[in-house]
Amino acid sequence: MSTLAHTMMTAARSADSGLAGPGELDRYPYAEAPMADRVAAPAWEGADSDLGRVGRRAAGSRGRGLHGQLVQQLGQMIVSGDLGADRPLVPEEIGQRFEVSRTVVRESLRVLEAKGLVSARPNVGTRVRPVSDWNLLDPDIIEWRAFGPQRDDQRRELNELRWTIEPLAARLAAGHGREDVQQRLVDLVEIMSHALAQGDALTFSRADAEFHALLIQVAGNRMLDHLSGIVTSALQVSGGPATGCERPTEASVAQHARIVDGLGSGDGAVAEGAMRQLLTVHPEVERVVPAPREH
Repeated sequence: MSTLAHTMMTAARSADSGLAGPGELDRYPYAEAPMADRVAAPAWEGADSDLGRVGRRAAGSRGRGLHGQLVQQLGQMIVSGDLGADRPLVPEEIGQRFEVSRTVVRESLRVLEAKGLVSARPNVGTRVRPVSDWNLLDPDIIEWRAFGPQRDDQRRELNELRWTIEPLAARLAAGHGREDVQQRLVDLVEIMSHALAQGDALTFSRADAEFHALLIQVAGNRMLDHLSGIVTSALQVSGGPATGCERPTEASVAQHARIVDGLGSGDGAVAEGAMRQLLTVHPEVERVVPAPREH
């Protein structure tokens, strides 16, 4: 069995079992409590507008099927260092190794080239590019690094980046009141609270990801808006606590509620302060960012 075939079978088993492997995070089923214990909560798909889709953008640009699986496999191998710049990537060899057509290989390499992972030049061939050329803000690369040997660096860098942009986004969002957005954020806090009570970490993390992505998108800064996918990826990658919001706790729900209160009252300072408190949870975060200043 080829490596690609093994990867695809493993992914299928992960989806069936409710466990996700790299690249399969958006296939997670929602965990459900036994019928007798289930308590009514705001429906995840309850929003009819684009709000219901915020935070659930595809984790990356790759497609599904053979093409998507090959992008995933080669991308992980490059990021982990299994494929280096010491020799060119020969399409014919890749096609034989993974038992896919030349067209699939060619399109997959084009995707990886767009991400800055490889470059194709006449008389040189396709080679892996240095890390300095990678698009480190690409959601796929974020995920691959989170599952590879660079996972600790990826976690730290994501924490630093989030601590830089999200408090600002919370402050800005307080000046852009929209009733539909405000209600959606309230619903998401309720979903997180319900998920915490039910021990449903999966639903909690999904609602959490949508909350943070939506908050950035309503901040009114289009450049920040482009970073919302990074925050979503940061919240969805696994392999250890990547953020302070990843572990469902009552304190986390309370800080999310404080953010919503700040937005509702137009108090940017409250929203910003609550976000800083929310992101400053784990010791590894406190080593790289200052603690919130008491006023």
